[in-house]
Amino acid sequence: MTKLPSFSEARRIQLPAQNGGGGGISVAVHEAGDGPAVVFSHGFPELAYSWRHQFGPLAEAGFRAIAADGRGYGGSDRPDEIAAYDIQHLTGDLVALLDSLEIERAVFCGHDWGGFIVWAMPILHPDRTAGVIGVNTPYMPRSPIAPTSMMRALVGGEDERMYILWFQEPGVAEGVLDAQTRLLFEKMMRQPEDPAVSAARMVGEDGKLDMNPFRKLAEIPDGVPILTPEELDHFVQTFEKTGFGGGINWYRNFDRNWETAPDVGVAKIEVPCLMITAEWDAALRPEMAAGMPALIPDLEMQQIETCGHWTQQEKPEELNRLLIDWLSRRFPPSPSRNSG
Repeated sequence: MTKLPSFSEARRIQLPAQNGGGGGISVAVHEAGDGPAVVFSHGFPELAYSWRHQFGPLAEAGFRAIAADGRGYGGSDRPDEIAAYDIQHLTGDLVALLDSLEIERAVFCGHDWGGFIVWAMPILHPDRTAGVIGVNTPYMPRSPIAPTSMMRALVGGEDERMYILWFQEPGVAEGVLDAQTRLLFEKMMRQPEDPAVSAARMVGEDGKLDMNPFRKLAEIPDGVPILTPEELDHFVQTFEKTGFGGGINWYRNFDRNWETAPDVGVAKIEVPCLMITAEWDAALRPEMAAGMPALIPDLEMQQIETCGHWTQQEKPEELNRLLIDWLSRRFPPSPSRNSG
């Protein structure tokens, strides 16, 4: 079989507006292969480029790999209104992407913030969702109170100690991160450490919990990088051009999403699902996925050992093996795709 390109150049697509939110913007889209569609959704602070290692293997296995820079990121549009980044808009963009590509249904695969989006797809758009794959991010139960209220209680009302709370005030986090783009990626995109070490670092000198590494980037110890110099430059140059504000706006809708999408985290998901946890992800611990079987009848769960937060870039071969195995069993490509 002819070897397919691992990651195509992006093309810009104007997405049709969606009635419930989403679309109406131009996005940068990457594609490879044909066959059953698998749509990848990235997290923060990342890009469709984060899925570059998955494109070649999935295309060669007979699948159509698709990834777009999320709204606010990279080559996609960056609306001004914070509410334009809520869950209705983010899932609506994926529906509009399917419409633009003339795809009826797809398997959605998401990591980090992209995981929250893809787990909402079968609830908000069940007719367009064939299956869901969560990478690190589980389908989590709905919070009994507004999410930021829970977070505020966790850090004793000191918002600067929790990065999501620190992100809430427009301009604050951007003012810090936009000036330290290279340092952010150098410090964050590294091999993981033992979770016990990470947990100890979350306790400040005053003995209080501190879950905001972004405001003290220079104090984070150096680690072994997971990006080549060229890959690092790609992220740095892209975010130096766009800033971090668009991506941070996704976080500013946590409470709005909780209010406007009450079924997410409560309703059962009735499509085939795969959950892949990462043993050493300090932010999205594997045990956070423990309650998923009660909400997803058709669920397989796998774990990648000694893997940190950046799974698709850190352990691509292990992730690709799990993805292709599950996809090939649950959404097998046409036999003719793999003949000859």
